[in-house]
Amino acid sequence: MKDYMARILSIMLLGLGVCACPVVEAESATAGTESDFSILVGQWVRPDGGYTITIKSVDPDGTLEAGYANPRTLPFEQARASYSDDAIKVFLELRAGGYNGSTYNLTYDPEKDLLRGVYYQAVAQQKFDIFFERVE
Repeated sequence: MKDYMARILSIMLLGLGVCACPVVEAESATAGTESDFSILVGQWVRPDGGYTITIKSVDPDGTLEAGYANPRTLPFEQARASYSDDAIKVFLELRAGGYNGSTYNLTYDPEKDLLRGVYYQAVAQQKFDIFFERVE
């Protein structure tokens, strides 16, 4: 009898144009966030010097599995993606190979498929406006 009443209630609510499905909405919002970060996966090159960033994967929390090459490969101390001002932001920090705290603060440009932003060279204490292009 309970199943029958639940079906009747569901039919009545649908007839009124009411949908009680908050669980589905919450799941789709999370799935959209994950798929947006996945756009970062790939190899990126800085045309002004051939420096490369390889992003192998992105966890749902924004943690990046990524490496840097100039030309030898170096690990990132920190590598993460986040959302800010309706844009995907990428923060990368190097602590190896003489970089000692140098960072990239980048924003993904979906129209041009670029990562653009500021490179802070910690040893020289200088900032540079740079961008990375996706390697096809």
